[in-house]
Amino acid sequence: MPRRHQRYQERPSRLDGAVVWTLDVPPGPGRPARSVLPDGCMDLIWTAGRLVVAGPDTHAFEVDPHNRGSCAAIRFAPGTAPVLLGVPAHELRDHRIDLTELWPRRAVAALTGRLARSADPAAALEEFALARSADTGPPDPLTAAVADGLRRGRSVASTAAEVGLG
Repeated sequence: MPRRHQRYQERPSRLDGAVVWTLDVPPGPGRPARSVLPDGCMDLIWTAGRLVVAGPDTHAFEVDPHNRGSCAAIRFAPGTAPVLLGVPAHELRDHRIDLTELWPRRAVAALTGRLARSADPAAALEEFALARSADTGPPDPLTAAVADGLRRGRSVASTAAEVGLG
């Protein structure tokens, strides 16, 4: 039987600036090491029956060998996740934590139950994020402006001057 390889897929989300992604990892030993490169974003990841928040990284993050299974996730545009999750990005910088450390267990249990029952957990995460954004409001406009300037290739100095930062 041929060995299946892991498969990563992503698509734009209906939530402005977000990306829905999945990683399908076949079972078995010998999974290759994975590193995640920093992108200034935060992700909400459904893996192994739990929800994990990946804070913004300042360096490449090596995925724990025990945590290399399949997952579904949504990557939020800079400035979006802090509003949706109710925690400042700097508190999660370079960390991976269970959502239960940020939210009441009952709320997380309801969401994980919905994901576990879903035929498409990535789509269910996207639906959750869309509903949550309707309740929480838009991302921080200053953070969005900085991210936009840098994405357009502007220097840090010119982006800071453009948005009024020192």
